[in-house]
Amino acid sequence: MELLDILPYVLVLMKFLLILTSVIFLISGADDLFIDLWFMGRSFYRKIFIYSRYAPLQERQLLECPEQTIAVMIPAWDESSVIRPMLMNTLKNLNYKNFHIFVGVYPNDLKTQIEVEKVREAHPNIQLCVCPQDGPTNKADCLNNIFLGIKLFEKKRELKFSIFVMQDCEDVIHPLCYKLFNYLIPRNDMVQLPVFSLPVKWSQFTAGHYIDEFAQGHYKDIIVREDINKSIPAAGVGCAFSRRSFDLLSKEKNGQLFSLDSLTEDYDFGFQLKKHGLKQIFVKFAITRTQTRKSFWSKKIIQNRVKEYVCVREYFPKSFTAAVRQKSRWIIGIAFQGWAQLGWKGDLATKYMLFRDRKALVTNFINILGYVVVLSVLSVWFMLWINPDTYRYPPLLERGTWLWNVTLINAAFFGLRIVQRAYCVQRLYGYRQALLSFPRMIWGNLINCVATFRAVRIYVRHLATGKAIAWDKTSHHYPSEEELGSCRCRLGDLLLGSKLITLQYLEEALLHQEVCRKKSEQHQFLGNILMDMGYIKEKDLMFALEKQKYED
Repeated sequence: MELLDILPYVLVLMKFLLILTSVIFLISGADDLFIDLWFMGRSFYRKIFIYSRYAPLQERQLLECPEQTIAVMIPAWDESSVIRPMLMNTLKNLNYKNFHIFVGVYPNDLKTQIEVEKVREAHPNIQLCVCPQDGPTNKADCLNNIFLGIKLFEKKRELKFSIFVMQDCEDVIHPLCYKLFNYLIPRNDMVQLPVFSLPVKWSQFTAGHYIDEFAQGHYKDIIVREDINKSIPAAGVGCAFSRRSFDLLSKEKNGQLFSLDSLTEDYDFGFQLKKHGLKQIFVKFAITRTQTRKSFWSKKIIQNRVKEYVCVREYFPKSFTAAVRQKSRWIIGIAFQGWAQLGWKGDLATKYMLFRDRKALVTNFINILGYVVVLSVLSVWFMLWINPDTYRYPPLLERGTWLWNVTLINAAFFGLRIVQRAYCVQRLYGYRQALLSFPRMIWGNLINCVATFRAVRIYVRHLATGKAIAWDKTSHHYPSEEELGSCRCRLGDLLLGSKLITLQYLEEALLHQEVCRKKSEQHQFLGNILMDMGYIKEKDLMFALEKQKYED
């Protein structure tokens, strides 16, 4: 059979797939449009009626609030390469004193235990919680054992923690995170801070697509979710809980705080809190600081005021395979296990959010199917173009038909998705990353499709065999000192922001430092240069260095 002989069958199949994808894209696009309109309406309302009447939260208010005792929970399986630098960076830079970190490890993971012990020897607020079983079990089981270790620690020390914080071994925590938790709890029972990706190279599309997804999710979507449903799913990191919430749920579950039947125990926990009427909030709080950079045209130093969000940042997987493994775990926990455990219970707002969480089971496949349909139609057009004398079949899309109109609407929805994602990325990372968000969207859709396929395969096998789904952990990478340094506040910026020097003084000192470097003289520190020039006093330098320690 020649290729043109099967063309009618291909066209019939393409027509069916075109109708199917168009209808699903229309439903999903309308859903996303509703979220966009709600976000814009909320932003407009708050700008007109809220910000004009109430003063925004200030950093000073966080620093003046008396510190409550905080227990930090970090589950760790096979994390020997990242756990020590994470703990050291947290201990060094966190602007909080009254906290203990409890790291959950396994008996058969001696490498991770040794790395934690090295930090523990010098820092008594690091505690090791060894699980009774060999690992990996799952993250929920590890967290439950950490909570048991915290209760034993409390009994031994005769104290009670007021706040419980969930973190992961790859987290880079903003110095003010725990000050913010301390300020908002116990008025709230759960506080979720944004989770953003650390910047990556433009060519790293796999890691870069996490930038786009988390920017859109934590800059816009989760805010609308909280507004509509008065509840949010915990992200598992950068998330704090009140003592009341932990006591209530652990008592209800006979000490089993987190569900062992879910790979996304944090997602399930948010719904449990709502069931008991406990208040949950998502907080997008930023401080404004001075930042200097060289002008592209004049090469002079210019001064900007930039927003710095109090959040948790981390590196996400760089390889396609690792991203698929991670996302398949999320899909199993949220879509499959969440469906099995939570069903469709709750009010209309809750059911709507469950629909948004679970529609990915369909849209992740349909997105790629849409690309296949487009490429197939283009291929047919090309074949007809190179064979103009062949039989002319009815077109797949006819102007004026309902399918034509739906296709135009979907094209508008797709354009809006591109603009909305680019907007969120630009607000957090600038225009360069925003321009990359569109090609990364296509790559991200491919990752999501493969991850969904893998999740379906794993869950079906689980239903057939009855075997528990193991903790399919993602390999983590913690930033190096050089990479962390690029995120830190520079001394000159701090001195400018504190109005201890002028921009002219900073330019002169930097020029002197550059001249010395070119002459191959011994490196001179900026603070010493400014003191030698008489622009600052030693006490000013000590003040700035102390502030830099916490803003790092």
